[in-house]
Amino acid sequence: MNKIGIIGAMEIELDTLKSHMQISAALEKASMKFMEGTLGGVPVVVVKSGVGKVNAGICVQILADVFHVTHIINTGIAGSLNAKIDIGDIVLSTDALYHDMDATGFGYPLGEVPQLGIFSFQADPGMILLAKDSCALVNPDIQVFEGRIVTGDQFISSPQAKRRILDNFPQSLCTEMEGAAIAHAAVLNQIPFLIIRAISDKADDSAHMDYPAFEKAAAEHSARLVEHMISKL
Repeated sequence: MNKIGIIGAMEIELDTLKSHMQISAALEKASMKFMEGTLGGVPVVVVKSGVGKVNAGICVQILADVFHVTHIINTGIAGSLNAKIDIGDIVLSTDALYHDMDATGFGYPLGEVPQLGIFSFQADPGMILLAKDSCALVNPDIQVFEGRIVTGDQFISSPQAKRRILDNFPQSLCTEMEGAAIAHAAVLNQIPFLIIRAISDKADDSAHMDYPAFEKAAAEHSARLVEHMISKL
């Protein structure tokens, strides 16, 4: 039977899901609290990873080693990098990479992790399709986009930083701080994954203004999508 690992960086990204869970056990490890149980009858482990790439990677490894999850979903919020993607819209990862990984001095393309043999981390196609269909049912008024998500240990809040990412990775749809690390660890453990991001800001000098107003609504959109999606996995 499938067991779905659901990761959010912050409590607000998980509050709705936890309130709908039937929790059977809790484990604290690496300062993270893993809540195990069912959501809509589906076995799940829900966990707040904390912000940033290291937290995210550690979280996935615990889900793999301790809970033996079969799929990983990372739900949360992000800043838009594309003018067509507005606040409240949802982005589903086709792939993810680090916008702040730079081993160009060793001959690698910007963004590629040395010695892995891959440029970016590919999300599971079946999970993408399922999430898209689910979102059409539970969030019918929200636009859904599929594409590249880029990750770095930075909150992007200036036009200059946004432009730098787009100059280097023009296919990117949104930017955040955990997704590629979750994808990286999932790929190393051969666990199918999907990153789901609701847009909370435009990743520019309006980000500090937009973020507080929209983070709660954005998180709720993602939660509805995740809850419906896992019922079909």
